[in-house]
Amino acid sequence: MDLDPHTPVVVGVGQAAERIDDPGYRAMSPVELAAAAARAALADCGANVGAVAAAVDTVAGVRQFEISGPVATAPLGRSNNYPRSVANLLGAQPLRAILEIVGGQGPQHLISELAAEIAAGRSDVALIFGSDATSTLRHFAKAESKPDFTETVDGDLEDRGHGIEKLISRYTVIHGLTSAPIQYALLENARRAGTGLGPAEYRQRMGELFAPFTKIAASNPFAAAPVERTVDELITVTEANRMISEPYPRLLVARDQVNQGAAALLMSVGAARRLRVPEENRVYLHGHVDLEEQPLLERPDLGHAPSAVLAVRGALDMAGIGIDDVATFDLYSCFPVPVFNICDGMGIAPDDPRGLTLTGGLPFFGGAGNNYSMHAVAETVTQMRGMPGQFGLVGANGGILSKYSVGVYSTTPAPWKPDRSAQLQAQIDAGPTASVTESADGAGTVETYTVRRDDGRPTGIIVGRLDDGSRFLSTTEDENLIALLTDGDPLGHEVLVRSFDYGNRCVS
Repeated sequence: MDLDPHTPVVVGVGQAAERIDDPGYRAMSPVELAAAAARAALADCGANVGAVAAAVDTVAGVRQFEISGPVATAPLGRSNNYPRSVANLLGAQPLRAILEIVGGQGPQHLISELAAEIAAGRSDVALIFGSDATSTLRHFAKAESKPDFTETVDGDLEDRGHGIEKLISRYTVIHGLTSAPIQYALLENARRAGTGLGPAEYRQRMGELFAPFTKIAASNPFAAAPVERTVDELITVTEANRMISEPYPRLLVARDQVNQGAAALLMSVGAARRLRVPEENRVYLHGHVDLEEQPLLERPDLGHAPSAVLAVRGALDMAGIGIDDVATFDLYSCFPVPVFNICDGMGIAPDDPRGLTLTGGLPFFGGAGNNYSMHAVAETVTQMRGMPGQFGLVGANGGILSKYSVGVYSTTPAPWKPDRSAQLQAQIDAGPTASVTESADGAGTVETYTVRRDDGRPTGIIVGRLDDGSRFLSTTEDENLIALLTDGDPLGHEVLVRSFDYGNRCVS
């Protein structure tokens, strides 16, 4: 195919990791982990590494876990300009440096965005990377002697901020929705309500979904927890597999204790020819869509995110293929519900023989916050090179099923196509919404729920519906209701809710 020389193509991917118990453990900083992965991506393209590094005009960094919140801190210090610190270690001098917003959609979103920049002629060679050293941060947290990752470098930085304004509000925070496991637990139990399954049956289904992921992680040299586990190991609550928030034991939630980095190298077809990147190393982005879901409490069905399904459909349509034509999947798996959401919407069996992950998934491969899907892209690109003409799909989730970025990859050369995200987003935005009563008083029913545990003290969190159909948030410390939330099935149960200046409280 005679492609436009501005056609973007992925030419290199790389990963890096270390574990505390590795014989050669070096306590690498986030910058060092990202640079190791980026160096691997440069080598992976098959061209002269020095020449490729010198040609990089754009670098984009995915925000690390410890700098992903407005009050987050980096206890071992940090670079003032993460993307340029990494570039310096590579010998690159890019014109543009980007630090992306928070969200697991970031890696795929950046690939799609910078591919469009290349197609428009505004960039020629772009390097995208991310890393986390949360395991090392915790390892040295109370140590007297610890590394110092502080670094000050010169150069412009396009810092896009945290971008979490749409994900939190005073109303959700005062009702305890302050961590991902708590918020996703509400979504998970909302999905269970639609299945008709009881808590034990549903937990079995979650274990059956994730047990195959552990087998993939066990054979992945970059995995943070490379241990194959049975369904019973995943779902049985023990001291080592404590309940985080109903319905999640520890082994069913994303593992944030990792030391990992991953990178992807993009360039124009013209640059690939000029730099002599072998044809067999080039992988094309055939489909790409980025969509956002409605605000959390306004979603008609808390157990599903139609925007993510629409993003998958849109990317497949752009690629000119159907779901049955996809050879490999990596579906974002911070918790079971994001995977179930795509399976439900696309008609994919949870035990599809193609598998739903290439890495091993966030609870087992590892997923500290924002960069997981860069590893998914790296694995997908590698797989596609070994399966010429086949298609691999990456689904990257951000927020609380809030954002979804999809990429469809193949070695088959393809012209660049602008996406239809704006038109598809308009469909989501025009959809029906649920009304919310923030100060709720009267009788209501439990729509979904979870229990958080602070210092061992259980607090129930309930999303309910009032008699007028509007939705409310409430917490409870009522012993009878807590017992129902932890040991029974409260879905549809009647409660009495009262409003106070500090939030809503309910009793059974």
